[in-house]
Amino acid sequence: MSAPEGVREGFDIFAGTIAEMTWQEVDHAAKDGAVLLWAFGVIEQHGPHLPTGTDVYLPQARLRGVRKVLADRGVRALIVPPYYWGVNQTSGSFPASYHVRPEITKELMSDVFRNFEKDGFRHVFCFSGHGEAAHNRTIHEGVRLGASRTSLQISFVADAALASRVGISLSDPHLALPPDDVAADAPASGVRFFQAGATPASPGAPERAPRYVDVHAGRGESSQMLASCTGLVRDDLRRRLPSTDLGTEELAVWRRGLDDARRTTPLGYLGDPASANADEGRASLERLARRAADAVIARLAAPDVTTESIP
Repeated sequence: MSAPEGVREGFDIFAGTIAEMTWQEVDHAAKDGAVLLWAFGVIEQHGPHLPTGTDVYLPQARLRGVRKVLADRGVRALIVPPYYWGVNQTSGSFPASYHVRPEITKELMSDVFRNFEKDGFRHVFCFSGHGEAAHNRTIHEGVRLGASRTSLQISFVADAALASRVGISLSDPHLALPPDDVAADAPASGVRFFQAGATPASPGAPERAPRYVDVHAGRGESSQMLASCTGLVRDDLRRRLPSTDLGTEELAVWRRGLDDARRTTPLGYLGDPASANADEGRASLERLARRAADAVIARLAAPDVTTESIP
């Protein structure tokens, strides 16, 4: 059966998750001590060239890499089907950008955690596929809520830059950081910069201090989508998109969201998608998977987190 008009044949977000396992396979995995990996994304616009599910497809691709790295290190992991009705106000003025109240997300997380506990799992690692501060704070708060209502060891896996930007203490007991972030004196900015004409896609270009921001549907995300979900990228269009060439001042306005974001980026992307390439995307996904796996391994080696009471 062919896809409806305007819809491309895509990629199965259930692929490789517990949704494709039998109940007995899941039961045996829990009894064997498998850990759970759960990604939280949103459905939102990603420019004229990427699908609205980009923030769902990419974290799922990353978790497949995390699972492989963990398996190579002797840790069995199962991937939970992604949660994609996330917190989203930045793109809220665009069509096909959906927002769910944080309290709904947190309560749903808590209910699902209770089911994981019922099945005998002990460790759940949560990941974000969406950079908005409110979305990430909600995931963290949902992790804390779930830990207070169950005996599970639940962690939010993030890097120091993201945690610092959204206001999560790096010493938070429910935050799982890559070990090199823990050892660093200060987190990096977490903002991807580039200098038009001086990116790895243009060898031989003069070296100049990067000044333009690439944070949404630009080079970074487009490269990862080319590497993981090539058929969903409108590539002919991507190649013709001009760089937005916006700096940190415009980024601050964009992050206010809704109409401010739409005025700042009327086509819905912030960065340089035309310079994206699949090789860079593969390398990025592999690096992110290794760092996330490092965070998981470090958390499993640490003492159990003491649960706290949250109403």
